[in-house]
Amino acid sequence: MAIPVTPNANKKIRVMVVDDSMVARSLIMNGLSAHPRIEIAGYAINALDAKVKIPQYKPDVITMDVEMPGQSGLEFLKTYLPTNPIPVVVVSSLNLKVFDALAVGAIDFVRKPDDQQSADAFVAALTTKVIIAASARVRPPATAAAATAGRPAAPGAIPKLGGSPSLNNVIIGLGASTGGTEATLEVMKRLPADIPPMVIVQHMPPGFTKMYAERLNRLCAMEVQEAQSGMELRRGLALVAPADLQCRVVRIGTRYTVNCTHGEKISGHRPSVDAMFQSMSEVVTCKMVGIIMTGMGQDGAVGLLAMRKKGAYTIGQDKESSVVYGMPGVAMNIGAVMTQASCENIATVLLRHLKTLG
Repeated sequence: MAIPVTPNANKKIRVMVVDDSMVARSLIMNGLSAHPRIEIAGYAINALDAKVKIPQYKPDVITMDVEMPGQSGLEFLKTYLPTNPIPVVVVSSLNLKVFDALAVGAIDFVRKPDDQQSADAFVAALTTKVIIAASARVRPPATAAAATAGRPAAPGAIPKLGGSPSLNNVIIGLGASTGGTEATLEVMKRLPADIPPMVIVQHMPPGFTKMYAERLNRLCAMEVQEAQSGMELRRGLALVAPADLQCRVVRIGTRYTVNCTHGEKISGHRPSVDAMFQSMSEVVTCKMVGIIMTGMGQDGAVGLLAMRKKGAYTIGQDKESSVVYGMPGVAMNIGAVMTQASCENIATVLLRHLKTLG
């Protein structure tokens, strides 16, 4: 993945490392300090220590473990971020709590290495996400609080779209990256149980996409699963592309399935939003909707433009509600986006469009 460039490329990013493990702290500090754009401002051994040292070190970005003695990283985020909006990149093992951390304002997360072989990849990923975080928008406390208050959609709380035959012939693609886990939830939890089939690409480390799909399934009215090759697209089902596989839509007669395969990275990612959107533009003959949301870089912009040229209705998240206005910004600039909306309003825009089809 290419390292993004922040607006002021001459100013070093001051990073504070918060982790109770000396081994983990050393790996993170040595790895990050090797990059010319980053300097280590200092470290803390737990969240309480961090609260004392932040005014002294004045970091631009914090990396933080989730599980620590005394006060967890999650509790730190809940109590500290509302009045001190500092970008935080969570460093976590394969743990559901990472999604709770994102819900209360963390910018992104990196999976801790589980062996020496993955240490270099871990440092590279963390370096990239720290640089992205330095120029990211920390979500307002009210938004973060609302995200943690998410509840499973009550049966019947969201009116169904109904049995219009035309809605059986619509496929929706959605792509997101940094900030997208919660922004996508903001969209999904406002959609009805009988939504047309959806395919979602969210850039995420291996192991987390299944947990993310399960989380969406709990909190949203429709069924959500991690995609597997051969799964058929149908109304009421949203499929999340598995990490480290390219996910494409395939047409078999009048039916549509997904194909999840190993392969080269596309637009720097696997799964790639561009790969999914491009496949839709090439094989889908029914109505299409493409949605591009918050994320660094430009993955998905070209694919969304290809969809629009094939008659798709396209929606982009606006700058004000994006944690990082990269992917939707590029898509807007090249003419791929027909309508812009905040993550809170994208569902309304989508449903309004679907009702015109029914």
